[in-house]
Amino acid sequence: MQNYRQPPIVMARGQGVELFDVAGRRYLDMTAGIAVCALGHAHPALAEAIAQQARTLVHTSNLYFIEQQILLAEDLARISFADRVFFCNSGAEANEAALKLARRYHRVVRGEPRDVVVSTDGSFHGRSFATVSITGQGKYREGFGPLVGPVRFVPFDDLDAAERALAPRDACAMIVEPIQAEGGIHVPSSGYLAGLRELCDRTGTLLVFDEVQTGIGRTGRWFGYEHDGVAPDVMTLAKALGGGVPIGACAATEAAAQGLAFREGGPVPHASTFGGNPLACAAARAVLRTIEDDGLLAHAAAAGDVLGAGLAELVAAYPGLCVDARGRGLLRGIALARGAADVVARCRDRGLLVSVAGGTVVRFAPALIVDRAHIDEALAILRAVLDEVADAR
Repeated sequence: MQNYRQPPIVMARGQGVELFDVAGRRYLDMTAGIAVCALGHAHPALAEAIAQQARTLVHTSNLYFIEQQILLAEDLARISFADRVFFCNSGAEANEAALKLARRYHRVVRGEPRDVVVSTDGSFHGRSFATVSITGQGKYREGFGPLVGPVRFVPFDDLDAAERALAPRDACAMIVEPIQAEGGIHVPSSGYLAGLRELCDRTGTLLVFDEVQTGIGRTGRWFGYEHDGVAPDVMTLAKALGGGVPIGACAATEAAAQGLAFREGGPVPHASTFGGNPLACAAARAVLRTIEDDGLLAHAAAAGDVLGAGLAELVAAYPGLCVDARGRGLLRGIALARGAADVVARCRDRGLLVSVAGGTVVRFAPALIVDRAHIDEALAILRAVLDEVADAR
C-alpha cells in the first residue's frame, strides 16, 4: 500500500551511526530509525544476542511462561518504578494496553465507571483507533471517525488546564509524554510532571507516562520522568527497548496492574500472541545490558549537551531562519521559522539523515553511541544547508 512517502533511497546495510544504500552511498544517521536503534546499527552485542536466541527458541506464545520475558520484566522493574510488565510489539500496542488497564482498573477494581481519558494538545500516542483518538493532533485523526472516546484534550505544560479537566473526577487516566516528541520536541516546565502527579493523586486518576520515545536512555536517564523526580502509575515503552527488534511494554505499579489482572472464572482481560516472545526479549535484555555496561546513560547526557549547544549556536547565527533549540539528552530539535521538510531534504541530499517533528522542527534522535565527531559532522552539514536556504530567501 502506498501509505508512506519515502524518498527514492533503498537502504542496504548499517554500521554504528552510518547507513549505506544499495548504491553504496554513505549517510550519517541522526534519526536512528525514529529513536529506535539505541545501540546504532549492527551492534555486535545485540547481533549476538539475537543470533543466539534464534538458535535456541524464537516463539511459543503466552500460553506458557517464557524465560527471557521473565528476566526482562525483572530488569525493567529493577531500573524503574514498576512492579509488573505486560509485553507487546509496539508503542501503539503499549498505549492500547495502558488505556484498557485504566478503564478496567476503575470499573472492576475500584467499582467506579470512569471512562474519560485526558490527553494533551500536540501529543502523539500511536496510529491505532484508540491511540489516534487520544493523539492531540487533528491531522492524524482526520478521516477516521467516529473515534474512540470520550477524550478531553488540554494544553501541554498547563497545570491549571489539567486541574480543570480532572476536577469532575470522571477520568480513568491522564496520559502525557515527558517530552512531546512528534509534536515538536517540547520540554515541559520544571515541576509540570510533579504537578500532574499531585493532581492525579488528589482526583484518584491513573497517571500514564508515554515513554515510547523518551525512554531507555534517550534523555540521558533511563526514563524521562526521572528528571522531575516523580513516577507514574503506568508507563509505556517501545522504540529503543528492542534496539530495532519490535517490542513494546506497559509497565505499572502493583496496584495499577490489577486493571489487567486475570480473575478466576473470567476471560483473560488482555493478550498478545507475539508479545514478549523469546527473541524480542533477548534483544531487549541485550540493549539494557549494553547501555549499563558501556555507560551510555552518562554518554547520552554529555553528547546531548554538545548537540544542544551546537544547535543553540545555529539559532544565534541564523536569527531570521531559526527560532529555538530545544530538547534534552539525545532527543533534540531546532525549530525553524517555516516548515522543516525542505531543510530535512537538503540535509539528506548532503548525506545527513534527520527528521521532521511538529512541522517546523528538525529532529535529532541519534543512537546513544554517537560521538563528538559525528555530532560535529552533522552540525557542519546543517550549517551548510542553512547557509544555502538563507541565500535562497
